[in-house]
Amino acid sequence: MIKFGPSGNSESFFAEGHNSTEEAAAWCKKRNLDYFEYSFGQGVRLGEAKAVSIGNAFKSEGVGLSVHAPYFINLATPEEEKAINSFNYILTSAKYMKLMQGERIIFHPASVGKSERGAAVKLTIERLKVLRDMIYDGGLSDMKFCPETMGKLGQIGTIEEVTEFCKVDECFTPCVDFGHVNAREQGSLKTVDDYKSRLEYMISQLGYERMKNFHVHFSKIQYSSKGEVRHLTFADEVYGPEFYPLSVALKELNLEPVVICESAGTQAEDAAEMKRIYFEK
Repeated sequence: MIKFGPSGNSESFFAEGHNSTEEAAAWCKKRNLDYFEYSFGQGVRLGEAKAVSIGNAFKSEGVGLSVHAPYFINLATPEEEKAINSFNYILTSAKYMKLMQGERIIFHPASVGKSERGAAVKLTIERLKVLRDMIYDGGLSDMKFCPETMGKLGQIGTIEEVTEFCKVDECFTPCVDFGHVNAREQGSLKTVDDYKSRLEYMISQLGYERMKNFHVHFSKIQYSSKGEVRHLTFADEVYGPEFYPLSVALKELNLEPVVICESAGTQAEDAAEMKRIYFEK
């Protein structure tokens, strides 16, 4: 079944006096949420015992877990040492995800930098092949590694690029951040067909089984001519996208992803709202 949850803890979680990730398991369950995405955005900074403790807490509540690998991954870097660091960030995130008893690792693929975009995309694909071999050699092929669509024009991660990345191997599953797509395409996602056309393209390229349980990030995002500026909340009435047309598209295409809300400070509340919209409308 489709699952909904927040990326990290809402401001309300801390306002209620909570401070440990273990507490977030019951907190999410109480709010009828099914999933939680833990961020290693600034690096993997917890010990193995803590990872096991977090995993046990969420397992006991029946709430699923994914992790977001460090933000500074760049598989298109021309510097080999930095590429090796990027591999290690992803693989270390996966090892800790195993300790936390989850299976999904989300990562930002690459940035164009000073390279020509086509060359940078080609290099990213070659690096993903190296990463694939590392995944299999490390006994991590039972996990889902999810390259994410990106919101800034200087980043690599269009719908088409992420689709090509996932063609490298079945260990790669798309993470479609619809807020990012909407931002880089200047408000392109408005109707059910806007969502369906992109999802149908990915299904045509990767197959229904690969896409059925793909990963979703969703939030409203302010954008400029260069793409993403900052994440907003569902209260925003200026920028999109709206979730309702996506919910219709997912139902019509029989897709059941994990849907993670990345709203700025109200991610749990907005995740609950998405779940309400999906099941009540």
